[in-house]
Amino acid sequence: MRVAIVGCGLIGGKRAKSVAALGHQVVATADAVPERAAALAKGHPGCAASGDWRAVVARPDVDAVVVATINDALAAVTLGAAKAGKHVLVEKPAARSAAELRPVAAAARAAGATVRVGFNHRFHPALRKARELVDAGAVGPLMFARGRYGHGGRVGYDREWRADPALAGGGELLDQGVHLIDLTRWFLGDVADVSGYAGTFFWDMPVEDNGFVCLKHTGGQVGWLHASCSEWKNLFCLEIYGRTGKLQIDGLGGSYGVERLAYYRMLPQMGPPETTIWEYPGEDGSWAAEFRDFAAAAAGTRGTGATLDDAVAALDVVAAVYAQSPGAERRAA
Repeated sequence: MRVAIVGCGLIGGKRAKSVAALGHQVVATADAVPERAAALAKGHPGCAASGDWRAVVARPDVDAVVVATINDALAAVTLGAAKAGKHVLVEKPAARSAAELRPVAAAARAAGATVRVGFNHRFHPALRKARELVDAGAVGPLMFARGRYGHGGRVGYDREWRADPALAGGGELLDQGVHLIDLTRWFLGDVADVSGYAGTFFWDMPVEDNGFVCLKHTGGQVGWLHASCSEWKNLFCLEIYGRTGKLQIDGLGGSYGVERLAYYRMLPQMGPPETTIWEYPGEDGSWAAEFRDFAAAAAGTRGTGATLDDAVAALDVVAAVYAQSPGAERRAA
């Protein structure tokens, strides 16, 4: 597959690395800062760099486009690439709001383009193993899930683009929180009702630094989620409770700690459960696994990657929480 990367920052670089590692070819790069596009292109022989994403997505030698811009350009570039007949892998959250994304989803369907959204956490090995165990009935019918995800920011975090509602569309709930929302939907199914609160407790910015969400799913299960950028020790934890056991995923590697899955199987006599632990140290392979799934989807396989409809559903949850929280008008895209 011949791939163009639009948005050549940290995530664009990770995407390009995984694309090349899988044997695909990065043929073009584009960034609003042309020097950044040129720097990424240097690592890929024959790759052309540009400051104009429209020219890049129109190239006849491009089969697929990876969109790794900041949030305010995700929808526009995805729409342009899909209309140009390209397959697209767009970074989460895929747009600043569900209202911005819905027309993109409709246009992509009309164009027949395969579009997947970069909810790469679905491809972390602990989460894939957890999904395998759930599908095998290892914990019985699911009852509820509890998720926490966060980091502590950095000096000047409240002056970065993520703190600007016009560029980001929202704060921490839209940034890391959408991963928790997507994962909870992945395990528990569609959402029927949302309650929550998005507030700013620490950082001096017009978007939330903490989001608290209670999801009621169509099957009767509950998702209880908290995303935070005042989480002073980086944290990822997702607990999935079934009637006969529990799965707990901790860490994502790096500063989040070693990725780990614990399976607690309740015994007939109750009491302490039988415990099995899997650990997944080493480099984060989720980016490559997700692109492999995307390439298969472009070739006609269903795959397990998140679709634009999944992203719209996650953004609908965010919008519902914002509507119940102070400052909702500032976050409108």
